[in-house]
Amino acid sequence: MTKCKTIAIANQKGGVGKTTTAFSLGIALANNNKKVLVVDADPQANLTTYMGFYDEDNIPVTLSTLIERYIDDDEIKPEQAILHHNEGIDLIPSNLNLAMTENNLSSAMSREYAMRKSLEELKNIYDYIIVDCMPSLSMVTTNALAVADEVIIPVQSQYLSARGMGNLLKIISKVKKQINPKLQVGGILLTLVDSRTKLPNKIKQELKENYGDIVRLYDTQIPCAIKTAESTSKGKSIFAYDKNSKVAQAYTNFAKEVLADNERRKNETTKDYTR
Repeated sequence: MTKCKTIAIANQKGGVGKTTTAFSLGIALANNNKKVLVVDADPQANLTTYMGFYDEDNIPVTLSTLIERYIDDDEIKPEQAILHHNEGIDLIPSNLNLAMTENNLSSAMSREYAMRKSLEELKNIYDYIIVDCMPSLSMVTTNALAVADEVIIPVQSQYLSARGMGNLLKIISKVKKQINPKLQVGGILLTLVDSRTKLPNKIKQELKENYGDIVRLYDTQIPCAIKTAESTSKGKSIFAYDKNSKVAQAYTNFAKEVLADNERRKNETTKDYTR
């Protein structure tokens, strides 16, 4: 049994902090001595550029390349796509070619498993694989859910933030039933929280009332900060850009929650095996 945990960061709404969460969680886990790969599963390639790989259109091997090789029944060689970031995590990049791959997947055999097959060799190398999903419930997003052990849903702390949450949870449930029985919802992460207002607590209460019986809300909340936006143009995580910031501390705390959840589930699995 592989030790690797695969996490999809997903929400069909844009601007909720998915990419920041994927990168920051990856660095925070690496700071806890975990070997981490992040995967850019968005043709907009925001994660790729955030990590400092600005000329994404000229990257020779991307996630799109790997999936196209699967579609064509060619040898995949996922290690060819790995880029190394100087903060200690690895990246499989993306570019606009992934939009074309999305179309090609529609007629592919076993299309839901293309990303799983493309990445499966890497599960023997990493402790965590984190997939940054595009802001839509697309075939590529379905692929990300098919490869994932769990989904983390970032939600911006604004009114209407929960709109569409029901659709996302239905898709996750459908993927779990039909494609990936091990898929779990890790939880909802409140992001871009403005502590100067009472709104985040109202949003949290709204989410608890509507979804609290089926989805947990993480204790950690990610604050809104200019430093985070500044770091995106430097190819640095918030830890390298401003390690003492509230955002860096929040993602450190969030990583502890993720690690604790993983340890708890391992213990539960061990108990099941020994019964």
